[in-house]
Amino acid sequence: MAKPQRPGASNGKKKGPTKGTGGLGRKSLEGRGPTPKAEDRAWHPAGKRKAAAERYAASGGKGKPGQQRQTGGSPNRSARAKDNTTDVEVVTGRNSVLEALRAKIPASAFYIAQRVEMDDRVKEMLSIATNRGIPVLEVTRQELDRMAGFDGVHQGVAVKVPPYEYAHPQDLLEAVIDKGEVPLFVALDGITDPRNLGAIIRSTGAFGGHGIILPQRRSAGVNSAAWKTSAGAAARVPVALATNLTTQLKEFKKQGVFVLGLDGDGDVMLPELQLADRPVVIVTGSEGKGLSRLVAETCDQIVSIPISAVTESLNAGIATSVALYQVSTIRNAKK
Repeated sequence: MAKPQRPGASNGKKKGPTKGTGGLGRKSLEGRGPTPKAEDRAWHPAGKRKAAAERYAASGGKGKPGQQRQTGGSPNRSARAKDNTTDVEVVTGRNSVLEALRAKIPASAFYIAQRVEMDDRVKEMLSIATNRGIPVLEVTRQELDRMAGFDGVHQGVAVKVPPYEYAHPQDLLEAVIDKGEVPLFVALDGITDPRNLGAIIRSTGAFGGHGIILPQRRSAGVNSAAWKTSAGAAARVPVALATNLTTQLKEFKKQGVFVLGLDGDGDVMLPELQLADRPVVIVTGSEGKGLSRLVAETCDQIVSIPISAVTESLNAGIATSVALYQVSTIRNAKK
């Protein structure tokens, strides 16, 4: 009698050839192909914007498209953090929210923390939101913390607004000329710190500037940090976006605007500036590299700010503020 084998043991016989599938599972081994573009994915925000644009075009241009360009001084951003659930942004901070509401941006909701400390600013926000029919929602501070994002400061209030749309530089120039005023703009060449941008926006508004011009690439945008640093000034000072900063500066020069670059090795000292009462755009470069070569070659003059200590230097925000103050002082003296 043969000894029984343990379960799973080999019986000593050779295994025969395995029968194939005839290629029936070939498709399961193939790759899924390249990842579709963002606008081709219906659930992606870019896909939703594309669908909205197609519906807008199909309706013959009636109604509102997914996004519209705004010009002039109409602001769209404040101390904001992206709301990842919808294609909107959130303005936070009392000064920023109040300025945004005063500027009548198309807000869709106003958020206020439970048991928030009421002051004159909060009362005015509530009054504006109520009069404009903006929904007022009472939420927890934890919810506001989430909306403000990492390192964001909301001070118990927030407002939901559409995505920011920059103005066009030419629109800003034409608006100033139509008012009969002498143009004063600030262009930023390689400023990547949004806090510097916010400080420059605030100084531009304080000293009578008409707007900021940013290059489309390698530049800080008007994000939450910029709005917070501007203390709400970004609601009054328009920010324009140039596809190519050098090209835009050349276009301004053709229309009689003088381009003044700030640099420590400039050939003209700021107190000796003779072009302050003319239409000017002040160009500030990055703190590390200064003005780029093409932008520097485009400038009519390179202006330096005299400082007493040779070992010290001014950051971009302070240097721009000093130059704006000097131009404003000269203009006021000649009125």
